[in-house]
Amino acid sequence: MDWSEMREMHRSGMSIKQIGLRTGCDRKTVRKYIAADEPPRYEREDRGSVLDPYKDHLKKRLAEHPLSAARLFREIKEQGYAGSLTTVKRYIAPFKEMSRISAEIRFETKPGEQAQVDWIDLGRVQVGATVEHVYVFVMVLSWSRMRFIRMTTDCRTDTFIECHLLAFEHFGGWTKTILYDNLKSVVLKRAVLSSESTFNPMYLDFARHYGITPRLCRPGIEGAKTKGKVERTVQYVEKDFLLGSKFNDISHANSLGLAWCDRVNSEVHGTTHEVPRERWPKEGLTPFGQFVPYSLTYFESRKADRECFVRYANNFYSIPWTYAKRLCQLEIRDGMLVIKCSGEVIARHDLVPGCDVRVRDPEHFAGLHKLKRDESRARHEKRLAKNSKGTAPMFSFQAPLEVERRDLSTYDAFMGGAS
Repeated sequence: MDWSEMREMHRSGMSIKQIGLRTGCDRKTVRKYIAADEPPRYEREDRGSVLDPYKDHLKKRLAEHPLSAARLFREIKEQGYAGSLTTVKRYIAPFKEMSRISAEIRFETKPGEQAQVDWIDLGRVQVGATVEHVYVFVMVLSWSRMRFIRMTTDCRTDTFIECHLLAFEHFGGWTKTILYDNLKSVVLKRAVLSSESTFNPMYLDFARHYGITPRLCRPGIEGAKTKGKVERTVQYVEKDFLLGSKFNDISHANSLGLAWCDRVNSEVHGTTHEVPRERWPKEGLTPFGQFVPYSLTYFESRKADRECFVRYANNFYSIPWTYAKRLCQLEIRDGMLVIKCSGEVIARHDLVPGCDVRVRDPEHFAGLHKLKRDESRARHEKRLAKNSKGTAPMFSFQAPLEVERRDLSTYDAFMGGAS
């Protein structure tokens, strides 16, 4: 009960005792409230804060740099502060909020200047009759907002580059720069400056071939804002295409994906308020068809088996028999398989379709049959020489016994047949 209600009860005729019973307050408290002309005020003695001697230092440091609470806590602790980190956090929270900029700046690029790329990791999903780990490659042209997607069952660097080539073919060209997240397919070691980073050599060879300058966004949430066009496209793909869709296989998924791209690229974009396909001719892309095609090379390592074959893509390819059981390096380019060992080219094969197909070059086995035959003969002669020196043979053979030959009627009589 507050002060005004107690006074109202007293004016209505209730005694101090009755008011005390009703409110649960002591009669002295009720009498004090009734007699007061205004609500009682309770003032707590300000004992100060353990942080008071260090507040000027905190304000000064926050004005200079947006330092963390933990950093400031260590600094004042060295000056003698005996309080807790929580106290520091509570004090600097308003200053942090005031320094935070809520406004955002939309970055727009010139036509043909930039594209943005990202992956969608769908995890293991049902594709037809099988369950596979599926990824979706997404590229968007920053100015026109033209979009391209490609579904794959891996996100290797060679697959990553192949998706770029398909996107360039779809768009009819490529932009001067491409903005990426810090993907291992692009950068192996991120530096503060994007240009000083250690790039994936396989990707870098591809980018140099087409004269593309790779750009890397900053790590964290702030970095994600710099590639907002592809981030929003990723969300759109997930909600408008992937959600609730079923695919017979990856080829079927990609055909539906291209149909989806054709549809959304022909609709008015929510930001530009224009149709991406109508803006696209003004991009001024570097023409894809007028450039020397990039020869995509895949690199793998395999150990040859004892039968002188190396396995790649579920098929077997022969190597010279002298390299059996050795580690080989594979280079796959333009439908050709080049097999190396210690940097030396030892075999070349045309890639063949199918599964468990053995591609055999007779020259790889030349001399092997004679060598194995000579080796077997040498072992046999060695055993014979050992036996001739008095060693008892492991097996003894006797001349065949002479068996009497009888007329068949004899056996019939024995079995109870004819007499």
